[in-house]
Amino acid sequence: MELITLKSPREQEAMRRAGRVTAQARALAGSMVRPGVTTKEIDDAVRKFIRSKGGQPSFLGYGGFSGSACISVNEVVIHGIPSRRVVLKEGDIVSIDVGALIDGFHGDCAATYPCGAISEEARRLIDVTRQSFWEGFQFAKAGKRVSDISHAVQTYVEKHGYSVVRDFVGHGVGTRLHEAPEVPNFGPAGHGVRLQPGMAIAVEPMVCAGDWHVEVLKDGWTTVSADGSLTAHYENTILITESGPEITTVTEDGAYD
Repeated sequence: MELITLKSPREQEAMRRAGRVTAQARALAGSMVRPGVTTKEIDDAVRKFIRSKGGQPSFLGYGGFSGSACISVNEVVIHGIPSRRVVLKEGDIVSIDVGALIDGFHGDCAATYPCGAISEEARRLIDVTRQSFWEGFQFAKAGKRVSDISHAVQTYVEKHGYSVVRDFVGHGVGTRLHEAPEVPNFGPAGHGVRLQPGMAIAVEPMVCAGDWHVEVLKDGWTTVSADGSLTAHYENTILITESGPEITTVTEDGAYD
């Protein structure tokens, strides 16, 4: 079993710096979502911004991934590859997942953005997905268990008629982009690792409007809902502290997306 790393006060400060740049990159990307923009244009802006802050995009080259951000449109749940051929259009919903490596530590966050005017159902899906994160966040406290977060996310999502992806989960974050423990978005409460001060985790609900099953396309990355239903994604990096959970992926003006 992989060991969980507890971050020292100095390392927590490094996590905050990385998280701030990551959140700023997410906000920049979200501000670019409009009809006629390509996902490659957004990706280029994310890469340039992170490097301008002295960091490196966490995703670029990770496992062979070619982009600096994962940009996933409509039925694409996660790992959408930025491309000049993917041109955003009115009514799309666009999930943008960003990571930044700053001073040896990673930040990781995501959000789903509307492209122009979107349907009421698409807006509801985005809102439920975002709120499900906050439902889980309430349990990201020392002494709670990982599955307390998982159960809260699943319960909220399913109460609203949607489903949570089960093939992909949240994770620990630190000097590596993906560390222990895994943080699923489903399961009964009261199980799994007990949260401790110094842990850092990425909680990331991935939600389908229809069935929870997904398929990975032939490119080995792009992951879509198996039934073609709309999907949304929301994520922040959380430090577990003595005084409660702290989100590191927040901009200087206090914005989470």
